[in-house]
Amino acid sequence: MAKMLIVDPTKCTGCRSCESACSTFREGEVSLTKCRIKVIRFQEDLFFYPLVCQQCEVPLCAAPCPTAALKKDARTGLVEFIRERCVGCKMCLTACPFGALSLVNGYPVKCDLCGGEPACTRLCEPGAIVLGEAEALGQGQRVFLAGKLREVLLAK
Repeated sequence: MAKMLIVDPTKCTGCRSCESACSTFREGEVSLTKCRIKVIRFQEDLFFYPLVCQQCEVPLCAAPCPTAALKKDARTGLVEFIRERCVGCKMCLTACPFGALSLVNGYPVKCDLCGGEPACTRLCEPGAIVLGEAEALGQGQRVFLAGKLREVLLAK
């Protein structure tokens, strides 16, 4: 089964270590504008959400690409970006429903799981980002929602 990054926003502290780790690994420098993961911050509510490519089964970001610079690898399940094919039209950025692609030096970048050992997971101290299988995401959601239901029902 294909691997993906699984995010638990209830554990995210908004420290942005994942962004620093990503940009350092991918670009060789700490830069919050050159990372492939973005922490969406709702400071007033102390709610933070690390947003990253979902490695969609049908990657909508790839559909409008006139040069096939984005493609789904059937073996790994990753949506790959082929820089040499990219003409910089940025259609993929508008097509991604999650806003998971970013621009670095005028070209789109996206998470590629750092070759199988994502830097962001190694530096995420609270464990808000882990590498796992898609089924684990569903299991986590079931447990989370069941816990919420339990809280509501037992509060009566």
